[in-house]
Amino acid sequence: MAKSDSIKDAVNNFVNFLEEEHKEEQKAEQININTLKARVQKEENVQAGNFSQEKSMEIHGNGFERLAEIVRKAIEIITLDKEIRVEPNKEKYRIAVYGKDLAIAIGKNGMGMDALEYLVNLISKRKRLVDKNIILDIKDYRKKNDEKIKHIAIDMAKKALKERKTIALRPMPSHERKIVHNVLSKVKNIRTKSRDDEPNRRIVIYPIIKE
Repeated sequence: MAKSDSIKDAVNNFVNFLEEEHKEEQKAEQININTLKARVQKEENVQAGNFSQEKSMEIHGNGFERLAEIVRKAIEIITLDKEIRVEPNKEKYRIAVYGKDLAIAIGKNGMGMDALEYLVNLISKRKRLVDKNIILDIKDYRKKNDEKIKHIAIDMAKKALKERKTIALRPMPSHERKIVHNVLSKVKNIRTKSRDDEPNRRIVIYPIIKE
């Protein structure tokens, strides 16, 4: 019962956090008239192209910082760890998270991390915080896993060529499929193609056999 109650509390805390985020968003939308005048004056005093670029960078920066904070709060709730270190990288749209015991946030085969990444990107789209999907990595799990996927892809390509047959890989999320496509595009006499629908979408490796 205690475990069930703690899970309920964690879920309720996360929901409350998102509700607070929504309230803060509504407050931000009530722009002070003086601030609005200042922005209009600024727009008149600079070239339109430069202003647009500056405004876009400002929105992107603030939005990315909000996403990083959402990630930090969510992982604190999931793991009950208050010593989370978040390292956002705006240029790469990447948010790296470090801490002591983050296994529960990563989940089996990274499924917990993938789910959290999906939710964060959903929030980003609905609130228009950034213009691209962010990549979430917890304790370098994704970075290490990406290297592992590259090695598997190359090994399977060699096997396909050696045995002269097509090989279907396990179902993968889109970012992992992209890694495989990119790596094997550089391998001679190999062609790749995605098939099936989510969540079972996978890559098939085809050897190009020359008679």
